[in-house]
Amino acid sequence: MMKTNKISMNRFLALGLLIGSVLSQISYAAEAPKKPVKIDKVTEMVLPATSVFMGTVESRTHIPITAGVNGRIDKIAQPGDFVQLGDTLIEMDTLPLQLRLAEQKAQIKRAEINMRYLKNEVSRLEQLKKTNATSQFQLDQQRSQYELAMSDHEIAQLKLKQIEDQLARATVKAPFQGVVTERLMRAGSDVNRSDTLLRFLDTTNLEAHVYVPVKYLAFLRRGNELTLSADDQSIQAKINAIIPSADSRSQTVEVRILIPEELNHVWAAGQLVKVTIPVQETKLSLTVHRDALILRKNGVYVVKVSEDNTIKRFPVIVGAGTPERVSIEGEVSAGDAIAVRGAERLIDGEEVIIQ
Repeated sequence: MMKTNKISMNRFLALGLLIGSVLSQISYAAEAPKKPVKIDKVTEMVLPATSVFMGTVESRTHIPITAGVNGRIDKIAQPGDFVQLGDTLIEMDTLPLQLRLAEQKAQIKRAEINMRYLKNEVSRLEQLKKTNATSQFQLDQQRSQYELAMSDHEIAQLKLKQIEDQLARATVKAPFQGVVTERLMRAGSDVNRSDTLLRFLDTTNLEAHVYVPVKYLAFLRRGNELTLSADDQSIQAKINAIIPSADSRSQTVEVRILIPEELNHVWAAGQLVKVTIPVQETKLSLTVHRDALILRKNGVYVVKVSEDNTIKRFPVIVGAGTPERVSIEGEVSAGDAIAVRGAERLIDGEEVIIQ
Protein backbone atom coordinates (compact mmCIF):
# COMPACT_ATOMS: atom_id res chain seq x y z
CA MET A 1 0.00 0.00 0.00
CA MET A 2 2.80 2.36 0.88
CA LYS A 3 4.55 1.36 -2.35
CA THR A 4 1.45 2.25 -4.42
CA ASN A 5 1.14 5.64 -2.76
CA LYS A 6 4.79 6.31 -3.49
CA ILE A 7 4.33 5.56 -7.21
CA SER A 8 1.27 7.81 -7.39
CA MET A 9 3.19 10.57 -5.70
CA ASN A 10 6.02 10.25 -8.28
CA ARG A 11 3.59 10.42 -11.15
CA PHE A 12 1.96 13.45 -9.62
CA LEU A 13 5.31 15.19 -9.31
CA ALA A 14 6.26 14.33 -12.95
CA LEU A 15 2.92 15.66 -14.19
CA GLY A 16 3.46 18.84 -12.25
CA LEU A 17 6.90 19.30 -13.73
CA LEU A 18 5.51 18.75 -17.27
CA ILE A 19 2.71 21.26 -16.75
CA GLY A 20 5.19 23.74 -15.37
CA SER A 21 7.41 23.30 -18.38
CA VAL A 22 4.55 23.84 -20.82
CA LEU A 23 3.37 26.93 -18.94
CA SER A 24 6.93 28.22 -18.97
CA GLN A 25 7.17 27.74 -22.74
CA ILE A 26 3.83 29.44 -23.27
CA SER A 27 4.97 32.32 -21.12
CA TYR A 28 8.24 32.51 -23.04
CA ALA A 29 6.43 32.43 -26.36
CA ALA A 30 4.12 35.18 -25.17
CA GLU A 31 7.04 37.28 -24.16
CA ALA A 32 9.20 36.47 -27.28
CA PRO A 33 9.89 39.53 -29.47
CA LYS A 34 7.99 39.98 -32.74
CA LYS A 35 9.99 39.24 -35.87
CA PRO A 36 10.75 42.16 -38.22
CA VAL A 37 9.87 41.94 -41.91
CA LYS A 38 10.34 44.20 -44.88
CA ILE A 39 7.36 44.57 -47.20
CA ASP A 40 6.62 45.57 -50.75
CA LYS A 41 3.29 46.30 -52.41
CA VAL A 42 1.64 44.17 -55.06
CA THR A 43 1.76 46.43 -58.13
CA GLU A 44 -0.27 46.23 -61.31
CA MET A 45 1.97 46.98 -64.27
CA VAL A 46 2.83 45.97 -67.81
CA LEU A 47 5.52 43.31 -67.91
CA PRO A 48 6.56 42.30 -71.42
CA ALA A 49 7.67 38.70 -71.76
CA THR A 50 11.16 38.70 -73.23
CA SER A 51 13.95 36.35 -74.15
CA VAL A 52 17.66 36.99 -74.65
CA PHE A 53 19.47 36.13 -77.90
CA MET A 54 23.11 36.54 -78.85
CA GLY A 55 23.92 39.01 -81.59
CA THR A 56 27.04 40.37 -83.25
CA VAL A 57 28.09 43.99 -83.67
CA GLU A 58 28.82 44.68 -87.33
CA SER A 59 29.94 47.73 -89.27
CA ARG A 60 27.39 48.89 -91.79
CA THR A 61 30.27 49.30 -94.27
CA HIS A 62 33.35 47.07 -94.46
CA ILE A 63 34.63 47.37 -98.02
CA PRO A 64 37.61 46.35 -100.15
CA ILE A 65 39.69 49.25 -101.49
CA THR A 66 40.85 48.52 -105.03
CA ALA A 67 43.49 50.01 -107.29
CA GLY A 68 41.99 52.65 -109.52
CA VAL A 69 44.58 52.21 -112.30
CA ASN A 70 47.25 49.81 -113.46
CA GLY A 71 50.66 50.65 -112.10
CA ARG A 72 53.06 50.56 -109.17
CA ILE A 73 52.09 51.42 -105.61
CA ASP A 74 54.11 54.32 -104.19
CA LYS A 75 52.39 54.63 -100.77
CA ILE A 76 49.76 52.60 -98.95
CA ALA A 77 48.10 52.92 -95.54
CA GLN A 78 48.94 50.44 -92.78
CA PRO A 79 46.55 48.15 -90.85
CA GLY A 80 45.18 49.97 -87.82
CA ASP A 81 45.49 53.44 -89.37
CA PHE A 82 42.51 55.65 -88.50
CA VAL A 83 41.73 58.06 -91.32
CA GLN A 84 39.18 60.79 -91.87
CA LEU A 85 36.89 61.24 -94.84
CA GLY A 86 38.99 62.31 -97.85
CA ASP A 87 42.38 61.32 -96.38
CA THR A 88 44.78 59.49 -98.71
CA LEU A 89 44.85 55.70 -98.48
CA ILE A 90 46.89 54.79 -101.58
CA GLU A 91 49.18 56.70 -103.95
CA MET A 92 50.15 55.12 -107.28
CA ASP A 93 53.18 55.96 -109.44
CA THR A 94 51.76 58.61 -111.81
CA LEU A 95 54.78 59.17 -114.10
CA PRO A 96 53.42 57.02 -116.97
CA LEU A 97 50.11 58.86 -116.74
CA GLN A 98 51.83 62.24 -116.62
CA LEU A 99 53.70 61.38 -119.83
CA ARG A 100 50.49 60.24 -121.51
CA LEU A 101 48.83 63.47 -120.38
CA ALA A 102 51.60 65.57 -121.94
CA GLU A 103 51.41 63.54 -125.15
CA GLN A 104 47.66 63.94 -125.35
CA LYS A 105 47.87 67.68 -124.85
CA ALA A 106 50.33 67.82 -127.74
CA GLN A 107 47.90 65.79 -129.85
CA ILE A 108 45.14 68.25 -129.06
CA LYS A 109 47.36 71.16 -129.99
CA ARG A 110 48.15 69.47 -133.30
CA ALA A 111 44.46 68.81 -133.94
CA GLU A 112 43.63 72.45 -133.24
CA ILE A 113 46.29 73.61 -135.73
CA ASN A 114 44.93 71.27 -138.40
CA MET A 115 41.37 72.34 -137.65
CA ARG A 116 42.25 76.04 -138.01
CA TYR A 117 43.99 75.33 -141.32
CA LEU A 118 41.04 73.44 -142.75
CA LYS A 119 38.62 76.08 -141.53
CA ASN A 120 40.60 78.75 -143.43
CA GLU A 121 40.64 76.52 -146.52
CA VAL A 122 36.87 76.16 -146.38
CA SER A 123 36.47 79.95 -146.12
CA ARG A 124 38.83 80.48 -149.05
CA LEU A 125 37.03 77.99 -151.29
CA GLU A 126 33.66 79.50 -150.38
CA GLN A 127 34.91 82.87 -151.65
CA LEU A 128 36.22 81.26 -154.81
CA LYS A 129 32.93 79.46 -155.38
CA LYS A 130 31.16 82.77 -155.53
CA THR A 131 33.14 83.60 -158.68
CA ASN A 132 33.03 80.02 -159.96
CA ALA A 133 36.81 79.83 -159.51
CA THR A 134 36.49 76.44 -157.85
CA SER A 135 34.18 73.48 -158.12
CA GLN A 136 31.46 72.49 -155.71
CA PHE A 137 33.18 69.11 -155.33
CA GLN A 138 36.38 70.69 -153.99
CA LEU A 139 34.38 72.81 -151.55
CA ASP A 140 32.40 69.83 -150.26
CA GLN A 141 35.57 67.78 -149.91
CA GLN A 142 37.25 70.52 -147.89
CA ARG A 143 34.22 70.90 -145.65
CA SER A 144 34.22 67.16 -145.02
CA GLN A 145 37.89 67.24 -144.03
CA TYR A 146 37.20 70.17 -141.70
CA GLU A 147 34.33 68.33 -140.02
CA LEU A 148 36.52 65.24 -139.60
CA ALA A 149 39.20 67.45 -138.03
CA MET A 150 36.63 68.79 -135.54
CA SER A 151 35.62 65.22 -134.64
CA ASP A 152 39.26 64.27 -134.16
CA HIS A 153 39.65 67.27 -131.85
CA GLU A 154 36.62 66.16 -129.79
CA ILE A 155 38.02 62.62 -129.54
CA ALA A 156 41.36 64.01 -128.40
CA GLN A 157 39.61 66.08 -125.72
CA LEU A 158 37.77 62.99 -124.47
CA LYS A 159 41.01 61.03 -124.29
CA LEU A 160 42.51 63.88 -122.29
CA LYS A 161 39.63 63.67 -119.80
CA GLN A 162 40.13 59.90 -119.52
CA ILE A 163 43.80 60.37 -118.66
CA GLU A 164 42.92 63.08 -116.13
CA ASP A 165 40.37 60.70 -114.56
CA GLN A 166 43.03 57.99 -114.32
CA LEU A 167 45.37 60.48 -112.66
CA ALA A 168 42.65 61.31 -110.12
CA ARG A 169 42.08 57.58 -109.47
CA ALA A 170 45.80 57.06 -108.93
CA THR A 171 45.32 58.66 -105.51
CA VAL A 172 42.73 56.65 -103.54
CA LYS A 173 41.04 58.64 -100.78
CA ALA A 174 38.98 57.39 -97.84
CA PRO A 175 35.26 57.30 -98.75
CA PHE A 176 34.34 57.71 -95.06
CA GLN A 177 35.91 57.92 -91.62
CA GLY A 178 37.25 54.56 -90.57
CA VAL A 179 40.16 52.25 -89.96
CA VAL A 180 42.29 50.06 -92.21
CA THR A 181 41.70 46.46 -91.12
CA GLU A 182 43.87 44.60 -93.64
CA ARG A 183 46.62 45.36 -96.19
CA LEU A 184 46.91 42.93 -99.08
CA MET A 185 49.68 44.65 -101.10
CA ARG A 186 52.87 46.51 -100.25
CA ALA A 187 54.46 49.66 -101.63
CA GLY A 188 56.44 48.88 -104.78
CA SER A 189 54.08 46.16 -106.01
CA ASP A 190 52.73 46.34 -109.56
CA VAL A 191 48.95 45.91 -109.55
CA ASN A 192 46.11 45.88 -112.01
CA ARG A 193 43.01 47.96 -111.85
CA SER A 194 40.35 46.36 -109.59
CA ASP A 195 42.95 44.43 -107.54
CA THR A 196 42.03 44.59 -103.83
CA LEU A 197 44.76 46.44 -101.91
CA LEU A 198 43.12 47.19 -98.53
CA ARG A 199 40.07 46.43 -96.45
CA PHE A 200 38.49 49.48 -94.86
CA LEU A 201 36.03 49.51 -91.94
CA ASP A 202 33.50 52.22 -91.10
CA THR A 203 33.80 52.80 -87.34
CA THR A 204 31.05 55.42 -87.03
CA ASN A 205 28.08 53.40 -88.28
CA LEU A 206 27.62 50.20 -86.32
CA GLU A 207 24.64 47.90 -85.98
CA ALA A 208 23.92 44.66 -84.16
CA HIS A 209 22.80 41.64 -86.16
CA VAL A 210 20.72 39.01 -84.34
CA TYR A 211 18.86 35.97 -85.65
CA VAL A 212 15.44 35.54 -84.04
CA PRO A 213 13.01 32.59 -84.36
CA VAL A 214 10.43 33.38 -86.99
CA LYS A 215 7.59 32.79 -84.49
CA TYR A 216 8.58 36.04 -82.72
CA LEU A 217 8.50 38.11 -85.91
CA ALA A 218 4.99 39.39 -85.09
CA PHE A 219 6.32 41.15 -81.96
CA LEU A 220 9.06 43.06 -83.80
CA ARG A 221 8.60 46.33 -85.67
CA ARG A 222 11.08 48.63 -87.36
CA GLY A 223 11.75 51.56 -85.02
CA ASN A 224 11.03 49.58 -81.82
CA GLU A 225 13.71 49.88 -79.14
CA LEU A 226 15.51 46.81 -77.85
CA THR A 227 18.00 46.37 -75.02
CA LEU A 228 21.58 45.49 -75.95
CA SER A 229 24.08 44.52 -73.27
CA ALA A 230 27.64 43.24 -72.97
CA ASP A 231 30.49 43.61 -70.48
CA ASP A 232 28.23 45.19 -67.83
CA GLN A 233 27.18 47.88 -70.30
CA SER A 234 23.64 48.28 -71.59
CA ILE A 235 22.01 50.56 -74.16
CA GLN A 236 18.65 51.05 -75.83
CA ALA A 237 18.76 50.96 -79.63
CA LYS A 238 16.15 50.98 -82.40
CA ILE A 239 15.48 48.22 -84.91
CA ASN A 240 16.91 49.45 -88.19
CA ALA A 241 15.83 46.61 -90.46
CA ILE A 242 14.06 43.26 -90.38
CA ILE A 243 14.93 40.81 -93.14
CA PRO A 244 11.69 38.80 -93.52
CA SER A 245 13.34 35.81 -95.14
CA ALA A 246 13.52 32.80 -92.83
CA ASP A 247 16.41 30.37 -92.97
CA SER A 248 14.93 27.01 -94.00
CA ARG A 249 16.98 25.06 -91.44
CA SER A 250 17.09 27.28 -88.36
CA GLN A 251 13.72 29.00 -89.01
CA THR A 252 15.17 32.35 -87.97
CA VAL A 253 15.03 35.85 -89.43
CA GLU A 254 17.73 38.50 -89.28
CA VAL A 255 17.08 41.64 -87.26
CA ARG A 256 19.43 44.62 -87.45
CA ILE A 257 19.59 47.14 -84.61
CA LEU A 258 21.20 50.52 -85.28
CA ILE A 259 23.66 51.57 -82.58
CA PRO A 260 23.54 55.37 -82.03
CA GLU A 261 26.68 57.10 -83.27
CA GLU A 262 27.41 58.65 -79.88
CA LEU A 263 27.56 55.13 -78.41
CA ASN A 264 29.84 53.57 -81.04
CA HIS A 265 32.77 53.78 -78.62
CA VAL A 266 31.04 51.32 -76.28
CA TRP A 267 31.56 48.26 -78.50
CA ALA A 268 33.63 47.16 -81.47
CA ALA A 269 32.71 45.42 -84.71
CA GLY A 270 32.69 41.66 -84.28
CA GLN A 271 31.81 41.75 -80.57
CA LEU A 272 29.06 39.51 -79.19
CA VAL A 273 26.15 41.26 -77.44
CA LYS A 274 22.98 40.11 -75.68
CA VAL A 275 19.77 41.32 -77.30
CA THR A 276 16.50 41.25 -75.34
CA ILE A 277 13.62 40.37 -77.67
CA PRO A 278 9.87 40.45 -76.82
CA VAL A 279 8.34 37.00 -77.23
CA GLN A 280 4.67 37.77 -76.56
CA GLU A 281 2.28 40.70 -76.40
CA THR A 282 2.58 42.96 -73.36
CA LYS A 283 -0.26 42.83 -70.83
CA LEU A 284 -1.24 44.29 -67.46
CA SER A 285 -0.26 41.93 -64.60
CA LEU A 286 -0.04 41.83 -60.82
CA THR A 287 3.64 41.88 -59.89
CA VAL A 288 5.78 41.46 -56.80
CA HIS A 289 9.45 41.83 -56.10
CA ARG A 290 11.44 38.67 -56.82
CA ASP A 291 12.58 38.58 -53.17
CA ALA A 292 8.98 37.98 -52.11
CA LEU A 293 8.92 34.51 -53.65
CA ILE A 294 9.39 31.59 -51.24
CA LEU A 295 10.39 28.45 -53.12
CA ARG A 296 9.37 25.12 -51.67
CA LYS A 297 9.23 21.59 -53.05
CA ASN A 298 5.46 21.71 -53.23
CA GLY A 299 5.29 25.11 -54.95
CA VAL A 300 5.94 28.83 -54.75
CA TYR A 301 4.48 31.03 -52.00
CA VAL A 302 4.21 34.66 -50.93
CA VAL A 303 3.54 35.94 -47.41
CA LYS A 304 0.80 38.58 -47.13
CA VAL A 305 0.94 41.00 -44.20
CA SER A 306 -2.53 42.06 -42.99
CA GLU A 307 -3.47 45.43 -41.53
CA ASP A 308 -3.12 44.01 -38.00
CA ASN A 309 0.45 42.95 -38.88
CA THR A 310 -0.36 39.24 -38.89
CA ILE A 311 0.81 37.13 -41.76
CA LYS A 312 -0.59 34.41 -43.97
CA ARG A 313 1.12 32.36 -46.67
CA PHE A 314 -0.52 31.94 -50.11
CA PRO A 315 0.51 29.76 -53.06
CA VAL A 316 1.03 31.64 -56.34
CA ILE A 317 1.77 30.91 -59.99
CA VAL A 318 4.77 32.83 -61.29
CA GLY A 319 4.74 34.27 -64.81
CA ALA A 320 6.96 36.50 -66.90
CA GLY A 321 9.13 39.12 -65.31
CA THR A 322 12.07 41.47 -65.30
CA PRO A 323 15.32 41.22 -63.31
CA GLU A 324 13.48 42.86 -60.34
CA ARG A 325 9.78 42.00 -60.57
CA VAL A 326 7.66 39.04 -61.68
CA SER A 327 4.01 38.61 -62.48
CA ILE A 328 1.99 36.30 -60.20
CA GLU A 329 -1.46 34.74 -60.07
CA GLY A 330 -3.12 33.80 -56.79
CA GLU A 331 -5.11 35.15 -53.85
CA VAL A 332 -3.52 38.60 -53.98
CA SER A 333 -4.73 42.01 -55.09
CA ALA A 334 -3.08 45.24 -56.13
CA GLY A 335 -1.89 47.14 -53.06
CA ASP A 336 -1.49 44.08 -50.80
CA ALA A 337 1.55 44.19 -48.53
CA ILE A 338 3.88 41.27 -49.27
CA ALA A 339 6.92 40.39 -47.17
CA VAL A 340 10.20 40.49 -49.09
CA ARG A 341 12.58 40.00 -46.15
CA GLY A 342 12.31 37.87 -42.99
CA ALA A 343 9.28 35.79 -43.99
CA GLU A 344 10.92 32.41 -44.63
CA ARG A 345 10.46 31.00 -41.08
CA LEU A 346 7.14 32.60 -40.17
CA ILE A 347 3.95 30.66 -39.52
CA ASP A 348 0.40 31.67 -40.40
CA GLY A 349 -1.17 33.99 -37.85
CA GLU A 350 2.14 35.18 -36.43
CA GLU A 351 2.37 38.90 -35.69
CA VAL A 352 5.35 40.80 -37.14
CA ILE A 353 6.93 44.23 -37.03
CA ILE A 354 7.17 46.07 -40.36
CA GLN A 355 10.52 47.67 -40.92
